Amino acid sequence: MKRVYQGKTKDVYDLENGYFQLLFKDDATGKDGVFDPGSNQVGLTIEGAGRAGLKLTKHFFEKIREKGIPTHYVEADLEKATMTVKPAESFGEGLEVICRYRAVGSFMRRYGMYAEEGQSLDAFVEITLKDDERGDPPITKEALEMLGLLKEEEYEELVDLTKRIGHIVKEELQQHGIELYDIKFEFGRIEDGQVALIDEISGGNMRAFKGDKQLSPLELEKEVLGE
Repeated sequence: MKRVYQGKTKDVYDLENGYFQLLFKDDATGKDGVFDPGSNQVGLTIEGAGRAGLKLTKHFFEKIREKGIPTHYVEADLEKATMTVKPAESFGEGLEVICRYRAVGSFMRRYGMYAEEGQSLDAFVEITLKDDERGDPPITKEALEMLGLLKEEEYEELVDLTKRIGHIVKEELQQHGIELYDIKFEFGRIEDGQVALIDEISGGNMRAFKGDKQLSPLELEKEVLGE
């Protein structure tokens, strides 16, 4: 088994059987020991965060697969904190697609002149480039097309899938008294060029609040799965 990519919160291995394996690590994004799903650097290590992230990812990927939404998910091994996935081609070096329900984080850093902290947003979809050196800059539909990163129909599909998946997660969290502020997804092309959800759906890539308290990845997993 050969490691083909070392990421901030996951490593990727080639299983040499047509599939790949993701190893979920206990590293979390943030700064100065404070968890921040919008950060582009590792800021802390939370014991058990990798397994907790995989449990939620398995839960949500299987739920959205039941609804006919394409993903790269095959199966998960919770004991080993690994997930087997189909091969997927990224858009360029990778895009992050954020669905926002509240004005917080980088949204306020960009648009704070006009927005109020925490104001409601109607599933606002924002696409950014995965580019640590340039601070993951946001990019428009026109620029994505002109730079050859995706086609117009793929952009529309990304936005539609983001809203549909975001709604599924938001509805489930509401059942546990939790409000989803924003969530970050990644997509890629799987077999036959089909646009599909890849990576993960966990507490590490969303802001979720119970009352006025932001839940850590471990707390979110316990609240949702009762473990």
